[in-house]
Amino acid sequence: MPALKNFLTATPQSFNETALDIFNFQYQQNPVYNQYCTALHIDSTKIANISKIPFLPIDLFKTHTITTTPFEPAVIFESSGTTKTINSRHLVKDISMYEQSFINTFRLFYGDPADWCILALLPSYLERNNSSLVMMADKLIELSQHPNSGFYLKNLKKLQDTLIQLEKKQEKTLLIGVTFALLDFAEQYPMRFKHTTVIETGGMKGRRQEMTRQEVHHILCDSFKVNKIHSEYGMTELLSQAYSTGGGIFNCPPWMKIMIREEDDPLLVHGSDKNKTISGAVNVIDLANIYSCSFIATDDAGKLHPDESFEILGRLDNSDIRGCSLLSL
Repeated sequence: MPALKNFLTATPQSFNETALDIFNFQYQQNPVYNQYCTALHIDSTKIANISKIPFLPIDLFKTHTITTTPFEPAVIFESSGTTKTINSRHLVKDISMYEQSFINTFRLFYGDPADWCILALLPSYLERNNSSLVMMADKLIELSQHPNSGFYLKNLKKLQDTLIQLEKKQEKTLLIGVTFALLDFAEQYPMRFKHTTVIETGGMKGRRQEMTRQEVHHILCDSFKVNKIHSEYGMTELLSQAYSTGGGIFNCPPWMKIMIREEDDPLLVHGSDKNKTISGAVNVIDLANIYSCSFIATDDAGKLHPDESFEILGRLDNSDIRGCSLLSL
């Protein structure tokens, strides 16, 4: 559907219409999504509001091939996990759509990558060759064109030396890392950052005891003597990301939207309310997911604020979202 490919042109005024167009496209051309909608007795012709669009349980990316139109994938992103878990698989038709999404989102929040030295501390992800996060970091490192930009696997002393050098030169630096690795680095090599911004991407993956984002940020702020830690909210099943520039308050790019569903009624979905903050389970609309599924019911609990910013409070108590059993093929 070529008319829908330019998701970057989405505006608050055009978002709903574009989302409804994509819904109809995916309802017709995505067999798994169509079957899910059919199981819910959804009449697609009566969907006139994005809050009425069915959101596909994210766990179905672990058990089904989620594609809109048949295609040979350019890449298959796979989630990280333990040996006892089933990983999600996201078949991507066109890598350029992913690159357009994350590069333009980065520019919205941080400006030109060439203005930064970008250091990526992603050890567990770098050990895999199908990580969307590694692909994103790799491209941003390339675009930064800084001689010190790069990945750091396990050599934390070299990372410390590089950061000390960059701080002395007063160079704008981004340290983007998975949570457990940032905590390891903070414990072993505390230092004062004046010109370095820290972005945590989440993820303990059994490496450490689970903590709240607030607890993680408190430790990192204390170790690096900074007032705030930034965060990235992304996942294997999405081609877009949201960012927090402090306080755990996230904002989306114009082609991505967060909605909240009732935990005891997955089909009852709310958009932002101008008068109050709404809490519940997190749904995501990602217009970049044109050739997979743009309407995802995640395993996360969150809050949606009146200005459409949001917070992630943690995982739902029962991470197997109600509705997956409808597609037990």
